[in-house]
Amino acid sequence: MPTTFNYHTTVAWKNEHWGHLVCGNGAAMDFSAPPDAHGHAGVLTPEDAFVAAVNTCVMMMFLWACERFKIPLVSYECYAEGTKIIELDRTELFTKIVLRPKIRVKECDETRVRRALESAQKYSLVANSIKSEIILESTIEVVQ
Repeated sequence: MPTTFNYHTTVAWKNEHWGHLVCGNGAAMDFSAPPDAHGHAGVLTPEDAFVAAVNTCVMMMFLWACERFKIPLVSYECYAEGTKIIELDRTELFTKIVLRPKIRVKECDETRVRRALESAQKYSLVANSIKSEIILESTIEVVQ
C-alpha cells in the first residue's frame, strides 16, 4: 500500500488584488497576480510560485542524487523560465519550463553529474505532477 502525506496552505484575500499565503511548514508571505494580470510588482505571484516549485523540487532531488552518486558538489545555481500562453478564450497554460542549472563539482566525471541531473528530473514530485514540458540546459564545470 502506498504511503501518503498531506501538505496544506491557507490563502486569505486582503484587498484589491492582494492575498496572504501561509504554508503548512510556517512560511508566510503576501502575493498578488502579476502586473500583466492587473496585479502588483515585487511580490510572489502564482506564476512565480509555479516556476519556483519546479525549480526548487528539481534542485532538492539533485542534492539527493549527488549524495546517492557520491558527487562532490561545490555549487548549484539554476535559472528557470516558464513559458505561459494565453488562448483566445483567455484560458492560460504553462507550455514549458526551461531549467538552466550551473553546476560545479570537484574532480568528478561529468557523465555521472548528468545522470544525477536526469535522476533529479525523473524523481521530482513537482516535475512529475505537471503537464508542461521540462527542458534541462545545464552547464557543468569540474574544478580542482
